[in-house]
This record gives sequence, C-alpha cells and structure tokens, in this order.
Amino acid sequence: MKVFGIAGWSGSGKTTLMVRLLPRLIGLGLTVSTLKHTHERVDLDRPGKDTFRHREAGATDVMLVSASRWTLMHELRGRPEPPLAEMLRHMTPVDLVLVEGFKHLGHDKLEVHRPVLGMPLLCRGDPAIVAVASDLPLPDVAVPVLGLDDVEAIAAFVVAHLGLAPVRS
Repeated sequence: MKVFGIAGWSGSGKTTLMVRLLPRLIGLGLTVSTLKHTHERVDLDRPGKDTFRHREAGATDVMLVSASRWTLMHELRGRPEPPLAEMLRHMTPVDLVLVEGFKHLGHDKLEVHRPVLGMPLLCRGDPAIVAVASDLPLPDVAVPVLGLDDVEAIAAFVVAHLGLAPVRS
C-alpha cells in the first residue's frame, strides 16, 4: 500500500481537503482508505451501550459487527500510542492510504497551509513534505505549491508522486 499524508496546523483545512480529494482519487479507479490521528481523547462509543459496558468490564478488544459495517475498538489501558506502521498493518490492503495528522513522521506529506492562521510553514523543517496546498501564493518555498481549491491538481500530484496508475474505464 502506498501511504501519503495530509498535514498542517489545526484549522488549516486538512479534513476538508481529504473529503474533497477522496472522490477524485476513487474516481480514478484507486482503492483508498484513510487513517486520522488526533491528540484529543476520543470515544466513539456511548455510555450504557453493550460495547461500552464490555470495555468498562476490561475487554482489550471489542468488535461490533452489523450488516453494513464493523468496527474494532482496542483499549490501550495506559500503554503508549502505537506507531503509524503498526496501525497500517491492521488495515485492509488498498492502493492508497491517506493519513491525516502524524505531521512529524517521515512519510511523504502534503502540507495544508493558510497564512491567515499565522503559523509557520512546516515544509521549512520537514523534508518529508513534498508539496504545499495553500489559499495564497507562498514565496520562497522549495517544494511545489498547489492551490488549496485545485483538488484536481492535488489529486494528479499525489498520483504522479506515488507512481500510482489510475484505472481508466
């Protein structure tokens, strides 16, 4: 599986870009999955539900299965957050996994940058950032700068950079 990251500061538009990019890449005939990293404590379960009660009772893994989807919740119970490579091993093989977050890891990434946020460009200190998508021109940037709203160009860049072969029907 090819792995490509979408990184940037909070509020830069990473999720919005991912949601717009997915149909373009899938439309090229690629199978695509996503992996999102967050620093926030999240819980997709709800108190009182059976799966919540299973976890409260001490289960390490709880799997919920229905006719439309399945999900696996794994409790770390104080163990450190697993590395990206370990998480990728749990995923069904696809052509491309888009990773949102994990901005300081070494996989190739596109930085989403909005100058209005006043945050520094990550690409200046991260050689794994191979392009930047911005809503404004960026002078003196050593990697390609793509228009944040030009999803077609961003999709084409990702496909070319990773050497993926789109399937034409």
